[in-house]
Amino acid sequence: MGVKLRKILIIGTILYTLLILYFLFFAFNRVEHATSQYEYTFMLIPESVPLLFPDLFDLSFSWFYDFGNIAAFIPFGVLFPLLYRTHFKKFICLFILTIFVLESLQALTFLGCFDVADVISNTLGAMIGFCAYKIGFSPEITRRSLFTSALSVVVLLVGIMGISEIIDLTLKKSERPVQGLQTLEKLTGSMPTTHNLPSFTIAGKNIIPKMNLYSSEGEDIKKYTYTLGDKKEVWLYFSFGFPQNENSSSELMIIADGNMILQSSEQYSSQAELNNTALVTVKEITFILKGNVKLWDVGFSEMKHWWE
Repeated sequence: MGVKLRKILIIGTILYTLLILYFLFFAFNRVEHATSQYEYTFMLIPESVPLLFPDLFDLSFSWFYDFGNIAAFIPFGVLFPLLYRTHFKKFICLFILTIFVLESLQALTFLGCFDVADVISNTLGAMIGFCAYKIGFSPEITRRSLFTSALSVVVLLVGIMGISEIIDLTLKKSERPVQGLQTLEKLTGSMPTTHNLPSFTIAGKNIIPKMNLYSSEGEDIKKYTYTLGDKKEVWLYFSFGFPQNENSSSELMIIADGNMILQSSEQYSSQAELNNTALVTVKEITFILKGNVKLWDVGFSEMKHWWE
């Protein structure tokens, strides 16, 4: 490599490094949002896979963000071995150490957070760059080798997306068919109506339940408690409404493992029917109905991995 070309590459590497540092510490209004009133944020377990295949009909910002986390660090895998001859193992170890320091500084200065997922994505980018360097820049640089190098980057990116898709499919839970909550065996408190379900009117709208009906009619308060056994991640589906009754102070409360996930009263609910869903990880669900309130078609759908 000529001296002039080497100087150009060194200057280019420094400028590109400064650009990356700008995005890591100052872009996206990081300084304005930096605050010390919160604790340091260290995300030590990846919350997502590095990069999935893009949805060509609905490209999201998150996909471009994930892609940038890998692509932005590919040049380092080419430039540093090109300027300073080094072995893959030494280069990757130094790169990972550097990324760990930068991610830690982001968290400690409140200009970001330490995210292991970013460390993995950045390292994958550097590895792709190093492979491109080995293919296209050693031992001799030709148009053919440069084309092969660029093609290797594309192939490796596609490979990462393919592996990510497999991992995502393996780890991701899918929603199972919805079933009525009354199908659970462990129930304490009042019993819902599940047969010969009556219709009723709310705000002039005729409601016909399909699965079950919970009501506090005739009593001040009714309580229904379901135990799911072990903790389960479920989608909870339910509809509720408040039949007109001027002399009643009606209220609905839904509690999951002691945590209130819904509390509604007739004074805040003027609609004829309120349909709701909630994703909860729960062992025990409790419904408390006070006054003149109707709760119906309460069901759940468990989230499970494909092999379960």
